[in-house]
Amino acid sequence: MLNFLNPLFGRHPERVKANVEIYTWQTCPYCIRAKMLLWWKGVKFTEYKIDGDEAARAKMAERANSRRSVPQIFINNHHIGGCDDLYQLDTKAQLDPLLVHPSS
Repeated sequence: MLNFLNPLFGRHPERVKANVEIYTWQTCPYCIRAKMLLWWKGVKFTEYKIDGDEAARAKMAERANSRRSVPQIFINNHHIGGCDDLYQLDTKAQLDPLLVHPSS
């Protein structure tokens, strides 16, 4: 839509090659905040909405080192953590390098 503005804002969605997955609840403010950062960076991610689905939550916890809180975020099948972890990576300039590498 307004893709011509991407370079002005430092966004380079064409560089994002990573496979990003996020487990969420629809009304979770941390989930919304994490998705907004991913969206801002131009990341196309797979979202697993697990509202009230204990089987899906158990699967998420198995992948996320027993963490049952949402969101849980994975980049190239590597567990990143939750919303605060995602923002901390971004603050330390460690998120973008993870996003430009395709999954193996």
